[in-house]
Amino acid sequence: MITAKITDGKIIIEADLEEPKPSSSGKTMVIASSRGNKKFDDVLYKGKPVTIGLNVYYHK
Repeated sequence: MITAKITDGKIIIEADLEEPKPSSSGKTMVIASSRGNKKFDDVLYKGKPVTIGLNVYYHK
């Protein structure tokens, strides 16, 4: 699960770590992902909802 908030001019993103899984290319191991872009209607920047795409991985 990914959560986000804007506080004091910074965006804070939290993501649950997962068991490592091979990426589609097989070159890296993914440990957190939004699995595409996600719109956060409750996180606003200049009155507009933000969209976040997140991948956290390490090389094999």
